[in-house]
Amino acid sequence: MPGLLLDTLNGKRGPRAPVWLMRQAGRYLPEYRELRSQKGGFLELAYDSEAACEVTLQPIERFGFDGAILFSDILIVPHALGQHLEFLAGEGPKLSPTLLETALDALEPHPERYEPIYETVRRCRARLGAETTMLGFAGSPWTVATYMIAGEGSRDQHEARALAYRDPEGLRAILDRIVEQTVTYLRGQIDAGAEAVQLFDSWAGSLAPDQFEKQVIAPNAAIVAGLKESHPDTPVIGFPKGAGEKLPSYARETGVDAVGLDETLDPVWAARELPAGMPVQGNLDPLLLLAGNGDLETRVRFILDALQDRPHVFNLGHGIDRRTPIEHVERLLAAVRG
Repeated sequence: MPGLLLDTLNGKRGPRAPVWLMRQAGRYLPEYRELRSQKGGFLELAYDSEAACEVTLQPIERFGFDGAILFSDILIVPHALGQHLEFLAGEGPKLSPTLLETALDALEPHPERYEPIYETVRRCRARLGAETTMLGFAGSPWTVATYMIAGEGSRDQHEARALAYRDPEGLRAILDRIVEQTVTYLRGQIDAGAEAVQLFDSWAGSLAPDQFEKQVIAPNAAIVAGLKESHPDTPVIGFPKGAGEKLPSYARETGVDAVGLDETLDPVWAARELPAGMPVQGNLDPLLLLAGNGDLETRVRFILDALQDRPHVFNLGHGIDRRTPIEHVERLLAAVRG
């Protein structure tokens, strides 16, 4: 029997909202910090299938979340496409050479870099009970492209946005390659045991409306179409952070099965404007969970009430902050589960 989360993503309303948290496997957990100290850097941990599975399952063992999200990173795709990837302490991920310096076709692909990720999924699915949904994920093409073009994250994605106007065909070729690779990558995760997948578009909010149509909606629609061709029964969650009033168009035009709401969106508005019956996910502010003041339970109840007439997966509006106390997560779960 499928778990509550998978049922909800398939459009069924259950006895309560299932819950999982973005970045639930990570630095706020002491058991993660201990394992990370043993294994070394982030990338080494992500490519160690046994350790990555342990990290994926740590929050399930501690909290009993309804979904286990694969421990990995959205930059595995550019790494497999041939860019060098490293995570520098205090600076975040770095890709080289950048696509401002080198043509994508000049890179040497390494598709074997996907294999440890698939093995992590296989190991996790084998250890999870049927009640817990195994979630895979990938970065959406626009967000991945911003890193590949600039070589690192930035506040306003200036380099990629400028390229979109200066050389739209060049950007389109980059996005098309990322789409192709992402379909392959997510198909591999699903074949390995992922029961639903999420597309993270962390930088979708930086684009003007016409650019949003070209760089976010169109590439994500192509990914969803590719996945539905091979795995029609696997739900796809789309999370275009910062989409704002463009979210209903994204929901209608990409073909995703569910949409994530970031913390800036009013769930009452979302319930009214999104396609009828579409499952939604979100959207507690991660900083409210960090603060853990008396507003926490009140806001949880507000979100649950606002979205009570459609299938709803309770989650944060973005990733859990690494400084979040364990007891705040326990309070959140108690509030959601009643």
